[in-house]
Amino acid sequence: MVDNCSIEGSAEIRYFYLFYPLSIYCSMLKKICIEKIWDCVCVCVTALFLTHSLSLSLSSIQNLFYTCLFIFEYVCVFSLTLPEKGDFLALDLGGTNFRVLLVKVSDNGKQKVEMENQIYAIPEELMRGSGEELFDHIAECLANFMEKLGIKNQKLPLGFTFSFPCQQTKLDESILVSWTKGFKSHGVEGRDVVSLLRKAIIKRGDFDIDIVSVINDTVGTMMTCGYDDHHCEIGLIVGTGTNACYMEEMRHLELVEGDEGRMCVNMEWGAFGDDGALDDLRTDFDQEIDAGSLNPGKQLFEKMISGMYMGELVRLILVKMAKEDMVFQGHITPDLVTNGQLQTSFVSAIENDKLVVFVCMLRGLGLDPSVEDCVATRRVCQVVSTRAAHLCAATLAAVLRQIRDNKAAERFARRLHKMVRRLVPDCDVRFLRSEDGSGKGAAMVTAVAFRLAIQHAERQRILDALRLNQEQLLDVKRRMGEEMNRGLAKESHDQATVKMLPTFVRSMPDGTESGEFLALDLGGTNFRVLLVRVRRGKRRSVEMHNKIYSIPQEAMQGTGEELFDHIVHCIADFLEYMGMKGASLPLGFTFSFPCHQSKLDQGILLKWTKGFKATGCEGEDVVTLLKDAIYRREFDLDVVAVVNDTVGTMMTCGYEDPLCEVGLIVGTGTNVCYMEEMQNMELLDGSEGKMCVNMEWGAFGDHGELDDFSTDFDKAVDEHSANPGKQTYEKMISGMYLGEIVRNVLLEFTTKGLLFRGKLSERLKTRGIFETKFLSQIESDRLALRQVRSILQHLGLTSSTCDDSILVKEVCSVVACRAAQLCGAGLAAVVDKIRQNRNLPELKITVGVDGTLYKLHPHFSNFMHETVSDLAPQCKVTFIQSEDGSGKGAALITAVACRIRDAGQR
Repeated sequence: MVDNCSIEGSAEIRYFYLFYPLSIYCSMLKKICIEKIWDCVCVCVTALFLTHSLSLSLSSIQNLFYTCLFIFEYVCVFSLTLPEKGDFLALDLGGTNFRVLLVKVSDNGKQKVEMENQIYAIPEELMRGSGEELFDHIAECLANFMEKLGIKNQKLPLGFTFSFPCQQTKLDESILVSWTKGFKSHGVEGRDVVSLLRKAIIKRGDFDIDIVSVINDTVGTMMTCGYDDHHCEIGLIVGTGTNACYMEEMRHLELVEGDEGRMCVNMEWGAFGDDGALDDLRTDFDQEIDAGSLNPGKQLFEKMISGMYMGELVRLILVKMAKEDMVFQGHITPDLVTNGQLQTSFVSAIENDKLVVFVCMLRGLGLDPSVEDCVATRRVCQVVSTRAAHLCAATLAAVLRQIRDNKAAERFARRLHKMVRRLVPDCDVRFLRSEDGSGKGAAMVTAVAFRLAIQHAERQRILDALRLNQEQLLDVKRRMGEEMNRGLAKESHDQATVKMLPTFVRSMPDGTESGEFLALDLGGTNFRVLLVRVRRGKRRSVEMHNKIYSIPQEAMQGTGEELFDHIVHCIADFLEYMGMKGASLPLGFTFSFPCHQSKLDQGILLKWTKGFKATGCEGEDVVTLLKDAIYRREFDLDVVAVVNDTVGTMMTCGYEDPLCEVGLIVGTGTNVCYMEEMQNMELLDGSEGKMCVNMEWGAFGDHGELDDFSTDFDKAVDEHSANPGKQTYEKMISGMYLGEIVRNVLLEFTTKGLLFRGKLSERLKTRGIFETKFLSQIESDRLALRQVRSILQHLGLTSSTCDDSILVKEVCSVVACRAAQLCGAGLAAVVDKIRQNRNLPELKITVGVDGTLYKLHPHFSNFMHETVSDLAPQCKVTFIQSEDGSGKGAALITAVACRIRDAGQR
C-alpha cells in the first residue's frame, strides 16, 4: 500500500507529525467518522496509522452499485465513423444559463466540427413561473441566435440537451420526471419537453426547426468524445453533480424490446444509495449535509462525491475538529458555521496551492490558522477529495466490469484513474476529457439521428408502394366485381380474367347423407386414397381412413394410360388394405389441375402443371381415363364427381355449418368458389336454383386490372416466374411468391445502403431462397429478435444487427399485410355479390378456408378478416378452417350427388 500511494507535501506532513502524536491523530480520525472510508480510499495514511480491519471494501461498493436505477436513452449504437455532415443546431439547457450552438460538420476526406454559440440567461421568475413562459423564452433566444447568424429561414435539425431527470420512450421524446437545480416551472413535470418546445416555436411562427433528439449532458459527453475516439463507450460527469452513461447490451435491458445490439443507458447514478445501500459508508457529516439539502433522502451518492457538496463536507469536518479543540485553537467563527461559505473551489485551491495561499483563504473565514492548522485542513481536503474520487472510481469500475471494454480529470482525476485501473486491471481504460460535450454531443447525436431519419424516410417511401389505403382496397373490390360479372356473361367470358367456371355442384350437404364413399386426391407427386363413412341422424359424423401413394417419375412423364393404371392399382391396393377387395363404391375425384367441366362427372384437362407431362391426357376427360383404367383392372367403381380443392373446402365446411357457401384457398396458390344464382350463369341453360362457381381468381389482373397497384418488386417476381404475365393476383397474395417479394425488397434496401450496412450476401441474391415460411416465423409474436437474426444468418447474412432484424420484420409485415388486404378486398366483392343477388339488406354467411398461409401465418387471417369487415359492412362473415377439404370434401360432394340421384330415382 505504501509503495503504491504517494504522499504529497511530505515535508509539511512530517512537520505536522511533530505536533500530533499517533494516538491523538487516530482519535481524531475516529471522532470524525473517517475510519469508515479509509479502507475504500486506500491512502497510505491508513496503512501507517489504522491497523484494525474495517467493514466494507471496494468490491462491496461495486456489488451494491448494481441496485442503481437505469434510464434508457434511445441512442442505439450510433456509429460516428459514418460520414455525418451538415449544419445542426444544439440547445444546452441544464442551469440558470443555457446555450444555443450552431455546429457545422464537414466531411472533406476528414471529418471536422466547427461551432458558434451564445449564452443566454434564464431569469429566476421564469425558473419558478409557468412552463409555457419558460419555453417561450427559450424559443425567443433560439430565434435571436438564428437571426444573428442569418439562418432563420433554414429548417435545421436540432439536438436538445436537457440535463434533468427524464423518462424517454424514443429519441425525440422525453418526459420530465422532476425539476432539479432550483427550477420549479409548473406544468412541465410529467410532460414531454420536446413537445413543449415545439409548441413554443409554432406559436411564434417566424422560424421552424426539426427537433431530432433530446439527450442529457452525460450522453452528450460520450457522443462528443466518441466523435474523436471511436472506442469511447462511457460518458462521465463529475462536477456540480455527477452521472454516467454507457453502451449496454440490449439483451440486458428487459424493459426495451429486442435482444440484439446495444443502447445507451443513462444511469442517473446520483441516486445510488437512496435505498440504503450506502448507509454503512455514510458518515454523520454526510447525513447532516443531506438533512440540510433541498431534497433530503435523495441523490445520496451525488452528495458524497460531487462538487456541490464537497466544500460543505470539509466545512462540517473542520467545525467538528474545532469543537474538539483539534484545530484553530478551538476557535469557531460565524463564517465557519455558515452553510455554503466553503465552496468546492476552495477545496481544490487548498490541495493545489502553496501553504501561504490557503492561509489567506482560511483568514477569509475569520480564522487565524497556524501552520499545523493549514496542514490539517489540507489533509481533510485530501481525504474528502480522495474519498469522492475513489467512490466514483469504484462505481465506474462496476460499469467497466459490466462491459469489460470501454473508455471514459488535476489531482482528483489522477486518483480516479489510478483506482479504476487497480480495481479492473484486465480492462484497457483510457480517459478522454470532453470539450463542450453537452452542446457538441447533442449536435453529434442529432447528426447521426438526422442521417438515420433520412434513411428511415427512404425505407418508408419504398414500403409505401406496398401499403394500400381503404380507397385503393375499395377500388380492388370494385374491379373484382366487374371481372366476376364479365366471367359470368356469355359475351365477355372469353376475355374475362376471372373465368367463373361452373362446377355442377348444385347443392350443399343437408345432413341426410349417409354411406361409404371413396375419394381420390390427386394434385402432386403424392396422392391419397380415402374411405369416408358418412353417418346421419343423432350419430351424424364423418369417419375417414386414408393411405398415401407416390407417383413414379416415369408415370408422371410417360403415357396417360400408364399413369391412370398406376392410380387404379393403388386404389385396388387400398381396398384390399381396408378389407374391402372387390367392393363397388361411389368415388369422388379431387383433380387439382386446370379443367373445363360440362357436368359433375366430367373434367377436360386443359393443361398439365406441377411437373406432370403424361401424354394423351390434355384435351381428354380425366374421368373417362380413370374409368377406362378401372375397366382394365376388371373391378367396378362409380366415379360420381370430379372437383377441385376449393369446392372440396366449401363442402367440408358446409357439412359443419349450413351457412357456408364460400370456399377459399390461401396457401401455395389461391382460389375461391361460391354458390352463384343460376340466372346469372349465362354459359348454362336454366335459371332456377344455384350452382357452385370456381372463380379461378388467381388470374385477376392478367389484363392490367392491377397495374396501378403492382410494384417493381411484383414485376421482378413475375418476370422470373414460370408463367410471366399470368396469375397476377395470385403472385401478389399466395405463399409461393410472398417470400420472393420480401427478398426483392431486401435487395433494394441493401443496394441503397439502408440495410445490412449495404453488404449483399450471395445467398440473398439467389431467387427463391427466402421461403414464405420465414415470413410466418419472423412475424411470430413469440419469436425474439435473436431468433430472427438466426434466420437471417441462415440466409448468409452473418453480420446482421438488431436493427436489421427489426427492419426485416417490418418488410415481412408490410408484404403479408398487403397480401391479406388484397385477398380480403376480393373476398369482400364475392360476399357483397351474394348479398346483392338475394336483395338482402344484410347477409350472414360463412367462408370455409384452407391453406398454409392462412393457417400458419400469425397475422394474415386477422388482416384479411378486418379488410372484409371494412369493405363489406353489410355482410356478417364468419370464417371456419377446413380440415382435409380436398379429400373429405370430394367424398361429401359424392355423397350429396348420390343423395340427389337416389331421390330422383325414387
